Amino acid sequence: MANSQKTNGEQTADGKFAPGNQIGNRFSKGESGNSAGRPRLTKLTDSLRQQIAETNPDADDQTVAETIAKTLITLALSGDVQAIKECFDRCEGKPKQAIDLDIQATNWREEARRYGITEAEVAAEARLLLTEFDDVGSDEASN
Repeated sequence: MANSQKTNGEQTADGKFAPGNQIGNRFSKGESGNSAGRPRLTKLTDSLRQQIAETNPDADDQTVAETIAKTLITLALSGDVQAIKECFDRCEGKPKQAIDLDIQATNWREEARRYGITEAEVAAEARLLLTEFDDVGSDEASN
């Protein structure tokens, strides 16, 4: 951009789009730019699932998955802590982690007065937030 002429989509030094920008906001509020999202499975996952379901060539009466499970249990019984953890995580689910949360309840009326805000303004803002929350909730429920 040697000259002062800005092309469509370029930003100025302050981070704003140049005058005459035709790109603008490409997505509506609440609309994702990647609605399909990341693919759930990859080629590696597909291949692993397929091979785990096959019969183990070293043990004709077992699948690969069964052989791996038995090996994991053998390791756990021998005292391998990682194998024990993996067995429990797979069977019981990972344990929930406790979060220490310290919330100090304040009197919102006093806080509003401290900042020069009326109760009516606080109530109006709360209604606005609840309306926005309801809109988001209804959008997610319809998907």
